[in-house]
Amino acid sequence: MKGSIVLTLIVSVVCPVAHMARVFVYGTLKKGQPNYFRMENTSHGQAEFLTRARTVEPYPLVIATKYNIPFLLNRPGTGQRVLGEIYRVDQKMLDFLDRFEGCPERYQRTEIKLEVQDGDDGGENTPKPGSIEEAFVYSKHEPEWPLNQTYESYDAYGDHGLTYVLPEDRSPE
Repeated sequence: MKGSIVLTLIVSVVCPVAHMARVFVYGTLKKGQPNYFRMENTSHGQAEFLTRARTVEPYPLVIATKYNIPFLLNRPGTGQRVLGEIYRVDQKMLDFLDRFEGCPERYQRTEIKLEVQDGDDGGENTPKPGSIEEAFVYSKHEPEWPLNQTYESYDAYGDHGLTYVLPEDRSPE
């Protein structure tokens, strides 16, 4: 027992990347979107952009509620292959994202497979284009929403005409 604690401490100090999670964002947390600033805020933890990626399986990405929020529905095999971004985040950022997304009340955090679209800068930990990676995603199960129009990619300023409205409980810090 004592040896495993020491090994864990050594790994977390010498190899901190080993203790970072991958998160796939597909909506307002992407670069250029209304909540991206939250990914850059280091008081929430560390988030490192890795690459753009697309879900291996199709999922319904819908825009719903009076706030026009993008939701990835947890219904693999239906919808479209969704385009988004993979980030490597530390535990502090993962905890923040869980709170921000209302996990597990509003969203569930599950792991999905993603096909890397680009981003090969030659770094040791950078996924290669075409490779299949796994990352956490925040998804939702809403039985009536699969009837909504689905999207391949979300843009708060897109031609869909559904302007994102910042919900009252998510005011900027």
